[in-house]
Amino acid sequence: MEIFAKRLKELRKEKGVSQAGLATALQVSFSVVCYWETDRSEPTAPNLVKIADFFGVSCDYLLGRADY
Repeated sequence: MEIFAKRLKELRKEKGVSQAGLATALQVSFSVVCYWETDRSEPTAPNLVKIADFFGVSCDYLLGRADY
């Protein structure tokens, strides 16, 4: 999902977190975060919830179903 990759990267940069830092916070590998941000992979449902919680946004926002 291109919208997810774009929003994830934007949120990460806004929060000033590196890909490695995000990977550590979410307990996933660095390469997984890289794949998500380059739209080569999509997160599992549990990881999507972790991402949403970390950034304080909804899963719908991450998936492009809401604009806020």
